[in-house]
Amino acid sequence: MRELPQSIRIYSGLIIILALLVAINIFLPQSSSLQTLPHQQLPASKPVLAVVNIFIILTLYGGLGLLGLRLSQKLGFPELWDPKISNRQRFLVPALIGAGIGIFFILVDAILSPFYSSLGPLPHPPFPTSFVASAVAGIGEELIFRLFFIPFWVWLISYVALKQRRQNQVFWIITIFSALIFASAHIPSIMVLFGLKKIGGIPFALLSEIVLLNGVVSIFAAYYFREFGFLAAVGIHFWTDVIWHVIWGVI
Repeated sequence: MRELPQSIRIYSGLIIILALLVAINIFLPQSSSLQTLPHQQLPASKPVLAVVNIFIILTLYGGLGLLGLRLSQKLGFPELWDPKISNRQRFLVPALIGAGIGIFFILVDAILSPFYSSLGPLPHPPFPTSFVASAVAGIGEELIFRLFFIPFWVWLISYVALKQRRQNQVFWIITIFSALIFASAHIPSIMVLFGLKKIGGIPFALLSEIVLLNGVVSIFAAYYFREFGFLAAVGIHFWTDVIWHVIWGVI
């Protein structure tokens, strides 16, 4: 039997790790610091939710990510484990950039949070949930918003519709759309956390912070995904969240 390519084997390992972390996260304390959230009944027992989430990750996320991986190869993006990419480019540089973005998050929050002080500060998950959630977001969100979303639309528009032309321009347009959609995806959870009923009830400063923070990490992750592969994007997102949620959350 022919051995699977190394990139596919590493990708499969990432999906399994993601599925296990999502399941583990269900059993961890979620919001001990949030007293404003109403008590909500879980739709099923935690073991059942864990099994359902594992199934969703392995099938839906796994399938979309694999499609994105194939399409990114067609577009000339680096392999997930590309021999031309050094471990410094794949791990060290993204870690440093992610840490820098995490510090940027803290500074922006310090500037903008006084403008919505009546709502209270942006919440962080308690430790060790914050660490597990950082890994889940680093893999899962990058899989959907970068590994799948960007190659799919760049391939469809540039490779198919435009006959392999203007790939760089299309990449940056799709990257901006990805950043905006990624930021918008965080708005419902912010509304729940702060007990807001309508989007119009979100203070402008808070909305600006959501868009700015998520937009910045999205653009950096997309660029490094194209230059150094998917693991670089995961590293940037993970280390950003470690600084922002884990370290700053504890402080």
